[in-house]
Amino acid sequence: MNIQWADLAAALGLLLVIEGLLPFASPGSSKRAMAAFSTVSDSTLRVAGVASVAAGLLLLWLVRS
Repeated sequence: MNIQWADLAAALGLLLVIEGLLPFASPGSSKRAMAAFSTVSDSTLRVAGVASVAAGLLLLWLVRS
């Protein structure tokens, strides 16, 4: 596996851009979404997190292969 530091920096930068879009575009909706997360059980959040990680790894594998 040959990952360059520039690729990692670019990926982190893109993550920050994507994460910042909702609060920038609609702060009220962003607050409501964050409040809704506090009502979700830990196990549900954990399943959503592992599904997100798996989807991201699959996407990276498809793009990089």
